[in-house]
Amino acid sequence: MKFQPLHDRILIRRLSSEEKTKGGIIIPDTAKEKPQEGEVIAAGPGARNDQGQIVELDVKVGDRVLFGKWSGTEIKIDGEDLLILKEADVLGVIEDSEAERKVA
Repeated sequence: MKFQPLHDRILIRRLSSEEKTKGGIIIPDTAKEKPQEGEVIAAGPGARNDQGQIVELDVKVGDRVLFGKWSGTEIKIDGEDLLILKEADVLGVIEDSEAERKVA
């Protein structure tokens, strides 16, 4: 199934969180908080301003973003849990440093 968000909405795939703490304690799924970091997998064309012109989004497909804990609407597409939220709910874009890219 193909999904295209409308207006200033984006579709996010949550990035998995750590399975254990720094001390080595394994965290069961029921005790984990849902990650607040995700990857943009689809984005709408943008919102309209007062003059009726479309203002493009600041985020794009492939961006890693941070978003609010209770933001968006959870949906399931092709068996995958995804999140739809407005661009205003995005707190920021995570940019990889050059050093991190060389390690990966």
